[in-house]
Amino acid sequence: MKFDFATSGGVFVEAIGTTLYIVAVAMGIGGIVGLLLGITLFITRPGGLHPNKVLSTILNLVINFFRPIPFIIFIAAMGPVTLAVVGTSIGTNAFLFPAALMVSFASSRLVEQALVGLDPGVVEAARAMGASTWTIIRTVVIPEALAPLILAYTFLFVAVMDMSALAGIVAGGGLGAFALSYGYQRFDWAITWITVAVIVVMVQAAQFLGNRLAARALHR
Repeated sequence: MKFDFATSGGVFVEAIGTTLYIVAVAMGIGGIVGLLLGITLFITRPGGLHPNKVLSTILNLVINFFRPIPFIIFIAAMGPVTLAVVGTSIGTNAFLFPAALMVSFASSRLVEQALVGLDPGVVEAARAMGASTWTIIRTVVIPEALAPLILAYTFLFVAVMDMSALAGIVAGGGLGAFALSYGYQRFDWAITWITVAVIVVMVQAAQFLGNRLAARALHR
């Protein structure tokens, strides 16, 4: 079979829009929450700016508990919570709730790893000058770790694109659901491969942009 844009084009364009919406919201909410969690992990870890064994242990336990769970199982397990928070367990917004949570847990580790990789001497120099914790994070830690942070979030974008393909499980739409319903189940391999091509283009564009921004941050 051949891809008939007259009959499937509108649904295809809508699927692209839904995927971009899912990725943008999940990255926006989860990325910001993960950034804050990662900074907190960095600050409270042993040898950090403000070591706090209790808070650090609790955060690590929570993140380590949820992060390894396969996302498809996480969606099902979070069903009752999603229903209570969102008001429904079906649809795009119902998918976004567990997606944003999982992105938060994943990005927190990526942020922590990027910050831990900094030269400790840079942070110690700022502390010796009497800079506050927030000032050190804002003017020293984040700028110095900007390139690895950009690459980390670029990697996260690719992971969220992969996650978005599962939105069809809860009738959330997107390119994954489109490829399954209009391609695989109808044996229309053209639709399947066109969908794959669009996803590859999105990922390659994001990777190219991330690499360029990271390179610019390194040479600033």
